[in-house]
This record gives sequence, C-alpha cells and structure tokens, in this order.
Amino acid sequence: MKTIQTPPMPAVARPIVLIGAGGIVKDAHLPAYRKAGFPTEAIFDLDREKAAALAAEFGIPKVAATLDEAIALAPANAVFDLALPPGVIIATLEKIPAGRGVLIQKPMGEDLEQAAVIHALCRRKQLTAAVNFQLRYAPYVIAARHLIKDGAIGEVHDMEVRVTVDTPWHLWPYFETLHRVEMAVHSIHYLDVVRSFLGNPRGIYAKSVKHPLTQKLASTRSSIILDYGDTLRANIQTNHGHAYGLEHQESYIKWEGTKGAIKARMGLLMDYPKGLPDQLQVCIFEDGRPTPWIDIPIVGSWFPDGFIGTMASVMIALEDPSRPAPTSVEDAFQTMALVEAAYESSAFGATPISFTRP
Repeated sequence: MKTIQTPPMPAVARPIVLIGAGGIVKDAHLPAYRKAGFPTEAIFDLDREKAAALAAEFGIPKVAATLDEAIALAPANAVFDLALPPGVIIATLEKIPAGRGVLIQKPMGEDLEQAAVIHALCRRKQLTAAVNFQLRYAPYVIAARHLIKDGAIGEVHDMEVRVTVDTPWHLWPYFETLHRVEMAVHSIHYLDVVRSFLGNPRGIYAKSVKHPLTQKLASTRSSIILDYGDTLRANIQTNHGHAYGLEHQESYIKWEGTKGAIKARMGLLMDYPKGLPDQLQVCIFEDGRPTPWIDIPIVGSWFPDGFIGTMASVMIALEDPSRPAPTSVEDAFQTMALVEAAYESSAFGATPISFTRP
C-alpha cells in the first residue's frame, strides 16, 4: 500500500533566522532544516556560548549578540523562527519588522488571553505567521491523512490518542515555573491533530492531575473527551509517569472507520529522547471481514521531519498568500481555545453524585 509521507515544499527555500538555541533547536529544528536544505542565516540566544556551539555544529554563518542584531542580520526574505518559551513570544514579536514571515513555537502564549494578543499583533503587523504544531507533519500523520482522504478506511467514526510513557521532565527545568503543563505543552499537540482531522468539537470534558513523584509540575496526566455528537468518538489519554519499563508503555494515534482502521505508533515518546521506531499499520474490510493488519514502512519521524513541514508551510504562504499555512495563527488560536476549554472543564469538576437514598 503506497502512502505519501512528506509535506508540500516551497519552490525556493528562504533563509531562516533562529531566535533561541535550546534543546529542541539542537534536536529538531536544525536537523530538520539541514535535511530539507533550508539555509539558517543567523542564530541568537541569551546564552551566546550555546548559540555559538550550535552555529559551529550546523554551519550557521552568523551568531548575533542581541535580538536587535539578529533582526538586523535577517535578509529581507528571511523567516524568523521563534524557538522560545511562551511567555516571551509577545515581546519578541513586537520587534519583528512588519510584513515578515514568522514561525512561532507552540503553545501560542501561556493561555488564551496571550494567544489573542499574539493573533492581534500578527494581524496588525501583517506578519505571515504560523505556530509550530509539527505533529501534523510527522510522516505517519501525513500518511494517515492521505489514506483517509483517499477513502481507504471509509468514514472515520473513532479517533483515539493514548500515551502511557515515562517522560524525563527534568530535561525541561523551566516547566516547573509554569502554572499549566501537560495539556498546555504536550496534549496540545493531540488536540491540534484531532482538530485537523475532525474539525472543531462542540464541547470538551477534561481532567488533568499531578503525579505524586513530580509535585513541582502543575500536571502530568490527563483524560480528555471531545464531543462530536452521538456517532463520532474522540478521546486523548496521557500518563507521563509510567515508570515501570517499556513492556506496557503505549504511544499511539488510532483512527477507526466504516471500512477499516489505521494505527500509528509514536515511537519518539517511548524511551525518550532515544525513542523507539515508529510504526504505521492498516486494516481494511474485505467482504465485510477485516484483513490482517498491514505494516507500512515509515521514512523519517516526528523529530526532526515534522519540523520541515511547519517551516515549509510558512515559506509556501509567503510565496503564495492563497495557500495559508495550516497552522496559521488564525487556526492555532482555535487550538488554544480548545486547550483553554479543557482547563476550564478540569477546574469545574465532575458531575456530583448523590450516594444517599432519598
């Protein structure tokens, strides 16, 4: 079974100016751009030594000493890649020249209020701006999208994301300073991907909780149900504290349809950051009976390949405004609204139950 696993690409690659030199830049952004042939013109980070080290490793010609210098070094056709914590995005966008291309690290601010400010700021400055929801561009997600579009599994009536892993939260110390963690910085990817397949739900039920061994973090486990009516089911279950070995860990997205099903294993999240191989399997009905599951070879992975797709989408939108980025700030704001609703649901609590006899 043939599948498409690569994203649309721009006719001409534009130079990139990176603002930020953290772990995600080293592990995903720069490997993705090198693989795609996207030139990185300059890099800036408050930690100049860190930026210089990445510049040496990836052949970046210029290391800026300040944000203002990085902006001044940017060619007129450059895309600014803001690989920054959510709380500093607004202040950084204020300095980006009007009319330029920008890829903003997710989430789109710390909450919906900041997302609204970012959206208004991008519109006021006429920025061609998108948010880096790269899971949409993981090879297995691209493949599943094309299979579903081609009718391979019929009408989708069930979509499930399940993540039961042991996430090394210590790799991101700044998470301890955030008042929202799991749904805001992790399950936001799954909420965004579900939206991209099923559209906006009519409502959401959610509960996000702490883990007793990671009390410094706001939350690390979530249960989310998206309301799409009486036939279409969609849910997300995450547990980042399954510290009992790989045997019973899970990390997958599954689509079930009237003619078959697709299951994608997100290997990156298991034994992170080393990860396990991704896997894509398809089961098709023949004469009303399911065939054996078929393995479809996957080329690439979420990291770094997904990061090619988001940057490419900004470059395409700059070439042709009639082809806006799928994760444009307009669309990303809707994902942020869904995250906000999830937190409201979690805070509101469950339906009270009376256990006493009348």
